[in-house]
Order: sequence, then C-alpha cells, then structure tokens
Amino acid sequence: MKEDEIQGGGDMFRTIEVAVVEPKVITKLSPIVDNFGDGDGDGEELYIPPLNFAMVDNGIFRSGFPNPANFSFLQSIDLRSIICLCPEPYPEANAQFVKSNGIQLFQFGIDGSKEPFVSIPHNAIREALQVILDVNNHPLLIHCKRGKHRTGCLVGCLRKLQRWCLSSVFDEYQRFAAGKARVSDQRFMELFDISSFKLQPVIFPSLFKEIKNQ
Repeated sequence: MKEDEIQGGGDMFRTIEVAVVEPKVITKLSPIVDNFGDGDGDGEELYIPPLNFAMVDNGIFRSGFPNPANFSFLQSIDLRSIICLCPEPYPEANAQFVKSNGIQLFQFGIDGSKEPFVSIPHNAIREALQVILDVNNHPLLIHCKRGKHRTGCLVGCLRKLQRWCLSSVFDEYQRFAAGKARVSDQRFMELFDISSFKLQPVIFPSLFKEIKNQ
C-alpha cells in the first residue's frame, strides 16, 4: 500500500494506492514432512498423534491404538507407561517401540464385543486404575482400539475417583464415543464401586512443576 499527500487550495488530500494480491491456494499438505523450511531441501518431520488423542489430566493421556506413524509424537511426550485395554498380542512394531524407549507396557485384556453381550471385568478396571494412580508411571497413555468404549469406561471410573458428577462423566464419554455411545458402558460406570479406593478427590501433580523444582 502506498500513500501520497497532495496539497491544493489550502486543503491536504491523501491518496492511497492499494495493491491487490491474489491469495495462494494450497491444494495438498504432506502428512509426514514439512516442506516449508529454509530452502535447504531437508523437510521437518511432523508429529502425528494417535486417533482420538487427548489429555485426561496431568501426565495422563488417552487415544486409539497407536501405529508407527504416531511413534515420533509419542516420543515427544516422554511416556513412561502405556495401558493397553485390548486382549490381542501387542503388535511387533509397537512392542519394539516401547522396549527401545524404555516404556513399561501394562496390558489388561478387555473384550471389545458390542452390547448386549458386552462384559467389562471389574478387576481389570481396578488394576488399571492402580497403575494410573501411581504417579511414578506418568506420563502414561491409555488406549484401546478406537479410544472410545474401553478407554472411555476406564477414564469414566477415574473421574468417579476424582469426584466428578455422573452427568459430567457421561458427557465426556459421549464426546469420544460420538454416535456409538453404549448404554451398557454408562451403566457400568454408574455402578462401578470405588469404595475400595481412597475416598478423597484424586489430584495429579503437574510434571512441568516437578521438572522446574528439580
């Protein structure tokens, strides 16, 4: 934009020239490499989170089943532990990833069958909660296949320990389950007995605060 001031008849006039620039349209973005670097030809690798990835609380994350494209992202959050809620053997690539990065794998096999024949084992949820409550296992990732039902039930039971009201527990579950929310899952969370745990709100310390104080 260029401005010129013109004086005439005792008055000052200002003329403005505006340059019209056609917008550039990006038709395709690479999912793996960032090519908008400094021109040296070396693109930067992009971090790709797993399906349905989200933060649950300080040091606790949830997602669907990670694949090799997600490994760089998972390395960036310095995981110490992974809770897998699928009963199938852990894929070789994933097993090698956790081993090479010093990540402890906790596997609690819960069948992913659809209702009305779904059966969620209470003991598996209790054992998984014990792993979550131990901050020595943080940062920690909870995952099942899609990060919806089994993961949602475990997180919902954690929310009960955190003294969330049931309507908030169900709202969070439904956000991730979307149109595939199961009444049986919500019933399980409603009836899950937390009396064997410490009856006080669970608050997880911030890892960033811990690092700062070291």
